[in-house]
Amino acid sequence: MNEQLMSITLQRLCRQLIENHNDFSKSVIIGLQPRGIAMARRIQQLLEESGVKKLRFGSLDITFFRDDFRIHAKPLKANETRIDFVVEQQRVIFVDDVLYTGRSVRAAMDAIQSFGRPSQIELMVLIDRRFSRQLPIQATYIGRPVDAIASERVIVEWKEENEKDQVIIIRHEG
Repeated sequence: MNEQLMSITLQRLCRQLIENHNDFSKSVIIGLQPRGIAMARRIQQLLEESGVKKLRFGSLDITFFRDDFRIHAKPLKANETRIDFVVEQQRVIFVDDVLYTGRSVRAAMDAIQSFGRPSQIELMVLIDRRFSRQLPIQATYIGRPVDAIASERVIVEWKEENEKDQVIIIRHEG
């Protein structure tokens, strides 16, 4: 996926959000740390450019809510959670770059409970690796489905962090 296609895809995802959330008065956008933050910020920017006012935006660290955090050889380093609003009775839109096994989303659903009980949780992803799910989790908003095999890795790059926006699939060694 090149820069032009990513731009078109992000615009489409924003239009879907506007159609489903209208004025966003009862909605919040939360990027999942670490890789969902860049996409969530881009979505926030595009929504504001489209006239959405008073959009509430946060970031959620799920490190210690994952079911596999104890099995890593090195100690894990937590990322920043930044949610300065109550999610009680709000429509929460989780944003992540790639939906793979579903474990990150499950961890996010556990973690968000510390901030209140949402009325609804939706998931927006740029890439859905649809045949790799280990948990029964599906995205509400999908940029593009990708059929990558287990030995392949899907990498999303953002121009804020790299030179350009792109999605690449590489064969994972080891």
